[in-house]
Amino acid sequence: MTLSRVAALAAILVAAIGTPSLADIVDDWGKAVAPPPPELKQVTVEPATTALLLLDIMKGGCSARPRCIAAMPNIKRLHDEARAHNMVVWYSLVGSDGKATPDDVMDPAIKPRVGEWYRQGGPDKFLGSTLESILKQAGIKTVIVCGNSFQGAAVGTASGAAQRGYKVILPVDCSAGEAIYNEQYAAFHLTKGGPVGVTSNVTATRSTMIKYQ
Repeated sequence: MTLSRVAALAAILVAAIGTPSLADIVDDWGKAVAPPPPELKQVTVEPATTALLLLDIMKGGCSARPRCIAAMPNIKRLHDEARAHNMVVWYSLVGSDGKATPDDVMDPAIKPRVGEWYRQGGPDKFLGSTLESILKQAGIKTVIVCGNSFQGAAVGTASGAAQRGYKVILPVDCSAGEAIYNEQYAAFHLTKGGPVGVTSNVTATRSTMIKYQ
């Protein structure tokens, strides 16, 4: 295509859409419209190759967030189903000035066992922890991610898992954030708004929509 042809097409485009705005996203913040929610899908997992990740679900953080407290029955359901199917379960522990223990998990009914937990701050729990080695040793291909916070531990670890080639199951009723917008951002980023290497490997669902082979 000649330069004159390119210039002509550009002129037509500018005329059609008007003068491009020079505003940035902060200037245009009020113009944003929330996209449709992600589609929630029924999923069936193979217990032998699936792990349940329970991230930062501690008494201190969870008790301060009504959504986290409300999610505890769903988290316990997934925990109990994972135990019943002899699945790999792994926990990240945070808080208590870096001295968190299994006793600091929000509900004693989901308390981790020896070798299942690691004190790991930050959003991506793969970094500097036992998570990746445990998943590889067990032959895990799929992870179910529950986290507090949704936009922190859940987004960071789900993204990390997807980029490492794992399929990610995201039950939206077992993660909590500080505010509805934070949770909305997290769900949208993982399922629609993030890079394709993440979104193509993430399936949104609810805890009651997960079945086991």
